[in-house]
Amino acid sequence: MDLKPIKTEADYQLALKEIESLFEAEINTPSAEKLDILTTLVEAYEQQHYPIDSPSQIEAIFYYLESRNQGFSLFINGLKQRGVSEDIINDVLATIKV
Repeated sequence: MDLKPIKTEADYQLALKEIESLFEAEINTPSAEKLDILTTLVEAYEQQHYPIDSPSQIEAIFYYLESRNQGFSLFINGLKQRGVSEDIINDVLATIKV
């Protein structure tokens, strides 16, 4: 595959296949350089055509807790220990509908 801008879905799919074939490339080789360029092109295409919205604050908290295998109740207890008021905790709970 020649290196060129990714303008269509077909170009995108072709670049993904090429990236997959280069995934095990040795560092500091022409193949690794090609992999780096292709991933940069794919990232630019994805940002334009498949944007990902930032998570809400609550979604970010849930992700953080889930990724560390921590329960939500542990998070609430941590807020209480840090002196966060019951009103604020109740607002958080109401927002997420626990």
